[in-house]
Amino acid sequence: MSIIVLAGAWYFTGGTPSSLNDLVQQATNMVTPKTTNDTTTGDLAKLTYQSGKPAFIYVNHNKAKLNPQKWQTNHVVYSVLDHFNRTSTGNLAYLESRNLASDSNRVRQYVEPTGWHQKFVDGQPIINRGHLIAYSISKGINQNGQYNPADTSGDQNNPKNLFTQTAFSNQRIQTIFEQKIRDALRDGKRVIFFAKPEFRDHELMARGIHLEAISTDKSLNFNVYLYNVQPNVSFDYATGRSTIDRNMHVPDP
Repeated sequence: MSIIVLAGAWYFTGGTPSSLNDLVQQATNMVTPKTTNDTTTGDLAKLTYQSGKPAFIYVNHNKAKLNPQKWQTNHVVYSVLDHFNRTSTGNLAYLESRNLASDSNRVRQYVEPTGWHQKFVDGQPIINRGHLIAYSISKGINQNGQYNPADTSGDQNNPKNLFTQTAFSNQRIQTIFEQKIRDALRDGKRVIFFAKPEFRDHELMARGIHLEAISTDKSLNFNVYLYNVQPNVSFDYATGRSTIDRNMHVPDP
């Protein structure tokens, strides 16, 4: 059997960013791979990663539930933080080619999202400041979500756009799908992109992140869930603290 999750037709209806909560309730999707349970809202966060398994899965057979006809003006809908200061509702971006930023646009990052407890394992940091909407595709977007050509660095230090993400999930997995968006934007396409960290109950560190994107011509179309995991490390997601675990194997994609 398959897990049933609420995904919805994600688009901006003209309300406040918190209206995304209402959109989450509007539709259901099928999620692969196989499981023995039928569940509902928030079920991606209930999935527990098993060592050695793929670090991401396809949602709705890798087809976005976004409506490409709802692309409006170039902007981002940033949801308000929840009662635990988490980005648990997700952000929705309407992107075009002018939003592409280069590495030269990076600035110093200082925001510490919930569950932030940095540690170095084998000489490497195990967590990153994960952006829901990557800085590389948000050039000109200010912290209110509006386009301003003076904001050349993209949105990098916005608490509404950050969560504690493992270095592996961010640098080895999420970048694959962000590159698909960058390629589409370079080809002059317009893209709708939704990103939502999935938190289990009151935990401060997300179990993973749900990403879906579609271009207005539908040539770009994906819907995936990335586990927030790191090789050789186990996390206490309630706090974000971690321990070295050499039995935790996470294969490269």
